[in-house]
Amino acid sequence: MILETERLYLREMNQLDWASLRKILQDKDVMYAYEGPFSNDEVQEWLDRQISRYQKWGFGLWAVILKETDEMIGQCGLTIQPWKDEEVLEIGYLFQRSYWHKGYAGEAAEACKRYAFERLKADEVCSIVRDINIASQNVAIRNGMTMTDRWTKHYKGVDMPHYRYVVHR
Repeated sequence: MILETERLYLREMNQLDWASLRKILQDKDVMYAYEGPFSNDEVQEWLDRQISRYQKWGFGLWAVILKETDEMIGQCGLTIQPWKDEEVLEIGYLFQRSYWHKGYAGEAAEACKRYAFERLKADEVCSIVRDINIASQNVAIRNGMTMTDRWTKHYKGVDMPHYRYVVHR
């Protein structure tokens, strides 16, 4: 276990989480900000990328486990992401649709912010959110972040405006 909150715990993902990860990454409603659901190969690449991040940095997107059921309901964690001409420490989160609007993303993101400041001694952490993803923007705002700038990313042949929400230690 990496982190624990009142209702959740976060741990590293492993290959046994593939089916749970599919519930998130292959749901068209969850993945609308990514221009649609992932294929099985893309789910595996995503999982492999997290495992590689754990080995490289000691962190990545972690499995979010609901204590009450011991079920993986989402993923939340820290990654190094490109932003314009620099790399930034980001809190990212994606949850199964059936667990939206219950405060789980905010609870997990808040724990990741504390981890970034207390364990990693980061001076700032951000969340990079697509312009159409209002729910994720609201999670960032509730996590004490302020929108500081914009950038258009190019993904799957689409121009996707993104906002960067930042909070300082």
